[in-house]
Order: sequence, then C-alpha cells, then structure tokens
Amino acid sequence: MTDHTVRTYRSAEPLPREEQLAWKLASVATDPVPVPPEVADMVVNRVIDNAAVAAASLSRRPVSAARDQALAHPASPGAAVFGVSGRYSPEWAAWANGVAVRELDYHDTFLAADYSHPGDNIPPILAVAQHAGRTGADLVRGIAAGYELQVDLVRGICLHEHKIDHIAHLGPSVAGGLGALLRLDTETVYQAIGQALHTTTTTRQSRKGEISSWKAYAPAFAGKTAIEAVDRALRGEGAPSPIYEGEDGFLAWLLGGPDARYTVPLPAPGEPKRSILDTYTKEHSAEYQSQALIDLARRLGPRIGELGKVERIVIHTSHHTHYVIGSGANDPQKYDPNASRETLDHSIPYIFAVALQDRSWHHEASYARERATRPDTVELWQKVSTVEDPEWTRRYHEPEPAFGGRVEVTLADGTAITDEIAVADAHPAGARPFAREQYVAKFRTLADGVLAPADQDRFLGTVSRLSELDADEVRELALPSAIAAAPKTKGIF
Repeated sequence: MTDHTVRTYRSAEPLPREEQLAWKLASVATDPVPVPPEVADMVVNRVIDNAAVAAASLSRRPVSAARDQALAHPASPGAAVFGVSGRYSPEWAAWANGVAVRELDYHDTFLAADYSHPGDNIPPILAVAQHAGRTGADLVRGIAAGYELQVDLVRGICLHEHKIDHIAHLGPSVAGGLGALLRLDTETVYQAIGQALHTTTTTRQSRKGEISSWKAYAPAFAGKTAIEAVDRALRGEGAPSPIYEGEDGFLAWLLGGPDARYTVPLPAPGEPKRSILDTYTKEHSAEYQSQALIDLARRLGPRIGELGKVERIVIHTSHHTHYVIGSGANDPQKYDPNASRETLDHSIPYIFAVALQDRSWHHEASYARERATRPDTVELWQKVSTVEDPEWTRRYHEPEPAFGGRVEVTLADGTAITDEIAVADAHPAGARPFAREQYVAKFRTLADGVLAPADQDRFLGTVSRLSELDADEVRELALPSAIAAAPKTKGIF
C-alpha cells in the first residue's frame, strides 16, 4: 500500500489532475490486476450475506416502498429486483435491492477513521452487471474494487467528526467499482467519482435523534446516484475539480478545513485489491459496535443472576461507541421505549439490557414494540450508561482494533461484577469467526419461510460459482420471486 497525503489547494496553486485523490482512486479502480482467489471467495461470502439480510426484510414497509418505486421503471435488458419477477432499470433495481440489504442493519462492516458497510457496494454493481451483460468474473472484479476504495477512504478520512454521513465514501467507491466492472478508462471513472462525491455528501442527522427509515435508504441513494454519475461520465460529462482538494471543496468546507491533512492508503500499481479481507460481518442485527457487547451480555447473564438486583451498569468503551450508540450521543430517544426500530438499533443501553435478559438477539423479536415497552426491560435499560475510556479508544484505533469494552455491574448489595470483550465472537479474531459455513447458515435462517428450500439451494449453488458464471447466469442471480409484483404504495410514479 502507498500512503497519499490529501490537503486543500488554493485555486491559484497548481494541482495536476494525476495528483488529485479522485484520480488516484480512479487509477486503483481501473488497474487490471487479477483478483486473488481468497478475495473472490470472500466476495461470494458477502453476496450470500447480502442476500440473507435482504430475504429477511422483503416484507418490511421501507423495502416495499422502495420496491414499488423500482416496479414503476421496467427496462430491457434491465436488472433483477429481489423477490419479484421482471427486469427494471439498473439504478432503480440497485435502489430497491440496496434498501432491502440495509434495512435490518445486519450485513458487513468496516470501522477505522470512519464507519462503513462496504456490502452496500454490491447491489448497484450487481444491477449494472446484469443490465450490461457482464460475467461473474467481471462482477467479482467490480465488487473487489468497490470494497477497496471504500475501505481505503474509511481508513484515512473521518467524516463523522464533522457530522457528515458515511455514504460520502460510498458514492465514490461504487463509481470506482462500476468502472472496474465495465473496464472503463481512468478519465471516465475520475469524472464519475467526482460527481458521486459531490451528490452523495449529506449530514449525519440521518443517524441522530429520532432515526427514521432513511437510515436504510441513504446507502441505496448513494448507489443509485453513483450509477447515474457513471452514466453521465460515459456521455462525456464532467465533475467539479478538484473535488476533494479545491479551496471551496470537500476538505476545506465540510471536513477539517484548509489546513487539515489526511492520509489515504491505496494499493500501488499492480498490487491486488485485498481490503475486503479486512472487513467483517454481523452475527446480530444491530449496529456493529454493539456486536461484541451483545456477546458479552449473553456471557454475563448467568453470572449476574437475578437482574432485578442490578443497581447500575456502566459500559467503559471507545469514543465511537460512547458518542454514536451510547450515552455520549445525548439523545433522549436512546432511552425511549416508544423509539423507532432504527433508534433502538443505535442504542447500546437498550441492546445490552435486552441481551442480558434474553441471552440472545433476534432481528425482529428483539425490537418488537411489546419487547421494548416491557416494564422490567425499561427499568433495567434506564440503569445502563456508557463512558468513554481512553484505553478503549486507543485500542479501537490499533492496527488490530478492539470494538468492545469493559462492563461494570453493581448490584443492590454492593457486589461488583466486571468483564470485558475486545471483539465480537463472529469477528475474524473472535471466539467463533465466520466462514462459508456460517454465511450459509445465516442465509438459511433468514430465508426460512421466505424462500422455498429448493430456491435457497439453487441460489447458493449458483453464487458459489460466481467467478465462473456467464452473463446469462449473472442476469439470473437474484432472490427468487417470492412476492407479487404489484405495488402496495402510491407515489408520483
């Protein structure tokens, strides 16, 4: 990997195009380096993971609404929309499928200087592959490139401290992934990345306060917008330049300001794109920084015994966890039994209390209104708080980061029970790392009752050969028709 320093340049200060971050990202995307076998294998795992969480969300209201919008845009050759028959315009198929993947907050993650769910790259890249008649090898190459760009941006540029949502890294990564998929030239991908960044930079209010269904829509919006950016760039249209470094640009006014410096690591020319191997998926349907703490709660439950005797629970954790899903967010909604599912998903006090009581976590039952309003749950929930611990913040930023914390439970008689966990059990460094077997099991569990066993078998059999699929097989790579292709909602379209 080669480190690239990124800063603001005055308009009168020369910055050759080849030195701009957007060009360097485009150069990585268009570098025709072969995909290593272990990367291709992990791409298969993540396509299975995306399909699993999408299957479980097909009947949920936000997913239905997004699907209805896509149904209004049939196209030929078009792309598949999960769960229905027919073919639809690729940007709208990416929109519908992206919402289905993101709705339950249950797919893969990468955390470093910022946050990300790099699996959000897959729906738009898959949709364009189907529409453009690309092979499985093309699709794998595009997905590997999308993951690479997003992970590298997340390593080097923090968005959340400036209240910018993480989809600002996703738009450029999807544009780059599409460039790799379609084997575009660097100039075209450079313009598409600039457009994608410019049009997908939004604030983090989508993940603050009363969190709405837009949390699921935001990444799908970035994917849809990136497809449109690539389409315009292919037609010869350009982007603001330099998009990152300009004196009225992204770094100068939305991030650290004109004096800030960022270091973005990128593969050198000819170096394989391997960053997907540094990402990790979720065993539990909750914000990633709660994964390890759910596992710790399940472990602590038997030690605590009668939870009614708990006086208080303090979770000592990293800056990120404390301020995003903990008490440091200062969001009263994180303690509100009537909060939305999306808000509860970002409340570690709620999640830890329920995991302590149930010693398990379920993508639907753990968020049910009757579950959140149970009197004994509400009582325990209000006793849980978080504090930032400098040691856990330091460990969070290590090369091998720790995403957990130390929990101190105080009982009414003064007894103190403490325990800690560094990473989730399913993490590559955890107690039970996910491999193909676990990805398949997750798919089987979440697709149960949604897809017939034969359809599950057919999907898994096809995706396991992803690198070998021809264009026709890629076009058929989708969740089978499980619901009627008839809109349930009405809007403008």
